[in-house]
Amino acid sequence: MITLHYLEDSRAQRILWLLEELGLEYELARYSRNAGSGLAPDSLKRVHALGKSPVITDGNLTLAESGAIVDYLAQRYGAKQLLPEHGTDTWWDYVYWLHYAEGSLMPPLLMRFVFERVKQAPMPLFVKPLVKKIVAGVNSAFLDKQIHTHLNFVADHLACHEWMLGEQFSAADIQMSFPLETVISNPELADSYPRLQAYVAALQARPAYRKALKAGGAYRYGPAN
Repeated sequence: MITLHYLEDSRAQRILWLLEELGLEYELARYSRNAGSGLAPDSLKRVHALGKSPVITDGNLTLAESGAIVDYLAQRYGAKQLLPEHGTDTWWDYVYWLHYAEGSLMPPLLMRFVFERVKQAPMPLFVKPLVKKIVAGVNSAFLDKQIHTHLNFVADHLACHEWMLGEQFSAADIQMSFPLETVISNPELADSYPRLQAYVAALQARPAYRKALKAGGAYRYGPAN
């Protein structure tokens, strides 16, 4: 039996979706974020030393990192269903997008999120203007340019592809879902990228995605209805 250690509003949602897409039996171990910090609880460290989610256990195997988990589940349980033929050009496209999602696309999005949290953190009133100025400077000088470079890149790719690998829905789409859902949840970004909005809407319309929402409960980056 596969157990998914599931943290609310996290990358674990796409692993839950993948399990539903593959039609696998699984158990869900739920974790709530710490109210103050918003971080994962210390109890997750009993599962994996880094104390982060997602983590799965499958028999004697404990596996962390979204990309590794997606690749493991897809290769072990759904190669015909969610993967292209191994060794083909399309296979290497799959490998690329699998790593791109967290290796290139997510870091600037996460940095922007962290800076927004810093801006909203409690601090002396006389410090706030300085912090806001620093955050705005970092955003305009670096993060905004990086984020739009990546979003334009993905949108241009999807302008001539239905899914990340073309006409074939794959595990690469599941891996790409989380960073793009965070983008679409931000109206400032979403309104500039209608193709990304349409792509995320198509992902979220899949029956297995909807099953995962029911299984996982409230998800801040999910569809409005």
